[in-house]
Amino acid sequence: MEAPDKVLSEDFVRDVFYIAVNCGKMLLESGAETYRIEDTMLRIASSYGIENAQVFVTPTVIIFSLNDYALTQTVRIDERANNLEKIMSVNELSRRISAGLPLKRAISSLETIHNTIFFPFWLVVLSGGAIGFMFLLLFDGVVTDLPAAFIAGAGGVLIMEGIQRYAKVKFFTEFFAALYIAVVSIVLVGNGYGTMLDTIIIAGVMPLVPGVLITNAIREMIRGHLMAGVIKGAEAGLTAIAIGAGVGLVFLLV
Repeated sequence: MEAPDKVLSEDFVRDVFYIAVNCGKMLLESGAETYRIEDTMLRIASSYGIENAQVFVTPTVIIFSLNDYALTQTVRIDERANNLEKIMSVNELSRRISAGLPLKRAISSLETIHNTIFFPFWLVVLSGGAIGFMFLLLFDGVVTDLPAAFIAGAGGVLIMEGIQRYAKVKFFTEFFAALYIAVVSIVLVGNGYGTMLDTIIIAGVMPLVPGVLITNAIREMIRGHLMAGVIKGAEAGLTAIAIGAGVGLVFLLV
């Protein structure tokens, strides 16, 4: 193994290693594509004068090595969500690092991003209702069904996010959220607070649909990251099945 051209202190290298690993971790937890994560981590290392870095990312694991400094770490990712705001913040930090951001300021900015709550729980729930509201209009629903679509969408997101915060049970959260949406839609229509049952249910489940995940799976496949593409495609498929099963079970029983 050849020695690095530029001698860097051990503390400096470890700080760069810390920044790269945690940027990759936040990106993966926020739903970023694996090729974006790999490129970001390599760019961060290169920007601080560290070459011969290697990174391997799957939807659940990051393996990062600085070969010339005998540093390797494996990071397992148990929680994943879609947080495009955090992805944008980490990408902006990466660009600032490439432009010459000092190491200590980069660490401070990284910790700020990590500690920032981009979307409070109440806003996530409210956004779910707004999505249901808007999709009802998109699907040519009637104006009188808008409150029902809002209640269905907001309640579904409330159940899904609420369960995920206390029990990490993938797919069952979408199942129970879809179950609630179907039940509340039937109850509202049955009591005269809605008319087009199918449109209300479709609009209500739209916040649960893994649209970003499906898009990322296709992009991963196009970029040649076949493992990540297949895994994300399978996850999106299972999520869609869970949503369909939740709604279908209600119609089977009523």
